[in-house]
Amino acid sequence: MKRVLLSAAGYDPSGGAGVILDLKVFHDFGFYGAGIVTAIAIQNTQAVQDIFCPPARALKNQYDTLARDLSFAGIKIGMAGSVENVGIIAGILAANKKTPRVIDPVFRSSSGAWLLAKNAIPLFIREIRGRASVLTPNLEEAGLITGRTVRTLEAMKEAAEKICVMTRIPCLIKGGHLEKEAVNLLYDGRRTFLFGNPKINKDVHGTGCFFSSSLLCYLALGKPLGKACELATELTYTAIKTAVRIGRGRHVISFPASAS
Repeated sequence: MKRVLLSAAGYDPSGGAGVILDLKVFHDFGFYGAGIVTAIAIQNTQAVQDIFCPPARALKNQYDTLARDLSFAGIKIGMAGSVENVGIIAGILAANKKTPRVIDPVFRSSSGAWLLAKNAIPLFIREIRGRASVLTPNLEEAGLITGRTVRTLEAMKEAAEKICVMTRIPCLIKGGHLEKEAVNLLYDGRRTFLFGNPKINKDVHGTGCFFSSSLLCYLALGKPLGKACELATELTYTAIKTAVRIGRGRHVISFPASAS
């Protein structure tokens, strides 16, 4: 029987990010993907036009219905969408404490639209505390969590350590938008690890979603956190290089993206 991975994330109708992209990644790794929708984005490859969040009870009902039937080998949390959804997400994480759980704290789209109200970020951090295997903010998200600008490798290290203390969760900060290099930095509560690649001059949609869902797959396959982060970094680098343009906006990731 195929093992099942669950994504709780936003719905991007272009398929370039969110729950649709997560399910593509899970399938690419040989898992069966199940998805529950936190919010619906009105968007294309160019920009987010609007966000619609169904009532929080819809998210809870989606999860409860699936959980009565399926066992999950891992869970990826993406865009929360609303303050009301945060508590539901915390409950999902708590109910699956024996499985790998990856949280990609999606607060704002690359086109500037807020995907979770800024004043809800402290609540989000409190609710997820100690309830995941790893947290994967980008530079902006790390800055919003810590209240400090994160633009250098040294600032990434300080932010990852602070976030780990705040959340009691290992923290990997994605550094694809560093000025001179592309480096992901992991702080696991004891040690710091760096995973770097040359920068690619290509505007690609959904790289954070791709990285976090790939990371979950590697963890579900039994890889240690450090190795899983290294492999997910390399796979994301390859996915960026091979990304394609399907519309008038940003490139999107093409599949198959892995050799699993």
